[in-house]
Amino acid sequence: MADRAFTFDHVFDTAAAQHEVYEGCAQALVERVLKGYNSTVLAYGQTGSGKTHTMGSIGTPSSAVPEAALGIIPRTVAEIFARVAGGDGELEGAALAASASFIEVYKEDIHDLLQPPIEAAAADGAPKLATLEVREKEGAIALPGLAMRPVGSPEEAMAVLSDGSSNRATGATAMNATSSRSHAIFTVSIELRLRGGKVLTPRFNFVDLAGSERAKRTGASGDRFAEGVQINKGLLALGNVISALCEKHAHVPYRDSKLTRLLQDSLGGNAHTLMIACVSPSDADMEETLNTLKYANRARQIQNKLLIAQDPVQARIADLLEQVETLIEC
Repeated sequence: MADRAFTFDHVFDTAAAQHEVYEGCAQALVERVLKGYNSTVLAYGQTGSGKTHTMGSIGTPSSAVPEAALGIIPRTVAEIFARVAGGDGELEGAALAASASFIEVYKEDIHDLLQPPIEAAAADGAPKLATLEVREKEGAIALPGLAMRPVGSPEEAMAVLSDGSSNRATGATAMNATSSRSHAIFTVSIELRLRGGKVLTPRFNFVDLAGSERAKRTGASGDRFAEGVQINKGLLALGNVISALCEKHAHVPYRDSKLTRLLQDSLGGNAHTLMIACVSPSDADMEETLNTLKYANRARQIQNKLLIAQDPVQARIADLLEQVETLIEC
């Protein structure tokens, strides 16, 4: 195979510590969220390349994980709460209210991982979960009936992540004994009340995609093979969306997959988005690694359209108050 060169914003080797990965790329998004911008961190790569480890979405309570091993999710959530509590600069006197949701896309069905299973676990150990339908409301994607749990601390947010992870679809393949068989999206929704009445309402999405490898490499058959087909369908649709955005097509095929509909704001929409491409250093995985790098290289060319997420009623009130103050000064 001929040598190929790619350019990325950051490259971390196998010796990189968890805090180095967080500080080198994801930490900057905390600042943007606290200024009112939606943000997304998305991990992509083959099974076993370290996506779930990097994100910190294994489902173990963060209190049970050594600090050095904490991934992006627990570090991000902890910093958001700490920054608001510190009250520096524009955050002086700010009040934070946060809630969390956790969903998976499994075989093109959207499951709410925070709702009790409809049926107990079957012989394969997978409980039947509530299915949600995608709706579009005023140009934004909505999931009616989605469970939102209030979280008042990083510990409470991680407890929600742990609860939902226990319901996520996993299964053994030739590449991983506990491979994630679904795409998972953990979202922290924030209401930040600043001095002067301004209310910011950004969301922080953490996306852990299922493995991107070809079905023949997993040794899968039966249900596992069917899962792999659906996983690849979603990832193919995601690739088509990325290509359409890079080539500035008039039509972007978001509706081709539930995954791409859910990520519509994160890809070409209203969010700061970070894609982390996880690859294997093994020669045996060279083809999968090359495919991942190509995928990420295309995604890097996408330009999103950013707007501050603000409560519309509160924004109007703040604007009127500002006009009143201007008139008084006159």
